[in-house]
Amino acid sequence: MKILCLNGPNLNMLGQREPAVYGRITLAEIEARVRKRAAQLGATADFRQSNLEGELVSWIQDARDRFDVIVLNAAAYTHTSVALRDAITAVGIPTIEVHLSNVHAREKFRHKSLLAPVCVGQIAGFGANSYVLAIEAAVNINEA
Repeated sequence: MKILCLNGPNLNMLGQREPAVYGRITLAEIEARVRKRAAQLGATADFRQSNLEGELVSWIQDARDRFDVIVLNAAAYTHTSVALRDAITAVGIPTIEVHLSNVHAREKFRHKSLLAPVCVGQIAGFGANSYVLAIEAAVNINEA
């Protein structure tokens, strides 16, 4: 199984940005955990980050016929991006939405995800473990 893990804006600042909300772990440390867990489950994970919405859209489009599942932390684009939503729908690859923080316990504008209706599920609020849980869900997605 091949899993594409995409990360949106400001996630490159993890470990420095609002550690009370997002923790002190860096994106590189999360990537290492994800790759390790994926390997333990017999999968591979391609891990990418961009602050650019269009680049994320292109990666989703390019994933067709190359990846089995997408794990997506679209960050702020979760609440604003019709383009990401349309790309997910267009490629037809099962997508899991992931968030480090519990977005439903935060500011009201974070409660609405434009992506959730086109994703197979959402994992939020478990910090870096949200990604590990998403990898486990991705590997087991066909059992649901």
